[in-house]
Amino acid sequence: MRVHNRRRISRQKYTIIFNSFVADISALTASEIAGVNRKTANRYFRLFREVIYEHAHAERKVCNFKNGIELDESYFGPRRVRGKRGRGAGRKIIVFGLLKRNGAVYTQIIPTAQRKEVMPIIRKVVASGSDIYSDGWRSYDALAVYGYNHKKVKHDKDEFARADGTHINGVESYWSWMKRRLHKFNGIPRNQCAAHMLESEWRFNHRATLADDLKKLLRFQS
Repeated sequence: MRVHNRRRISRQKYTIIFNSFVADISALTASEIAGVNRKTANRYFRLFREVIYEHAHAERKVCNFKNGIELDESYFGPRRVRGKRGRGAGRKIIVFGLLKRNGAVYTQIIPTAQRKEVMPIIRKVVASGSDIYSDGWRSYDALAVYGYNHKKVKHDKDEFARADGTHINGVESYWSWMKRRLHKFNGIPRNQCAAHMLESEWRFNHRATLADDLKKLLRFQS
């Protein structure tokens, strides 16, 4: 895919918009820095995102994690209702995540955090026999049955890391990063959550070479 209609703005202004997107600066701020109309910045931001979504979906189809995989789910949306505790999500969106230590992350929105929802995802993404780390949530208890080497920390007993390297600090750090990132949008419509989470996933997985990777996808060298 090539950048369409780039001739409507100068190379310098395009570069500012591109670099602003890579830096995760808002389209409004990018338009002010580049000295262009906000609609122009929005148009390019949409183009960049369309390219990312297409590539991210292609990457997910061939995703195959092996060993050192951390599992966890997180909740996005309104604050929890007072008095409700536990794994219940209320009106929140539940996102299940698998993180390869020192590698990529794979996330998916799920209706519940029950075994029937998470196990098919794990079996699709993670090679059998892999080391998998999780907390003590009962939905993960069947991992050993499917041939995984399951190690878990018991958060309910204030255990967060063991000397043998059992922890899920990596995927929990990813949740924190993604929530900080999404907070900048000041609220996201429910029907747009999947797209924003996919973009966050792609940004994280390409964090070391994000600008170069996006340029290659756009087939444009700024």
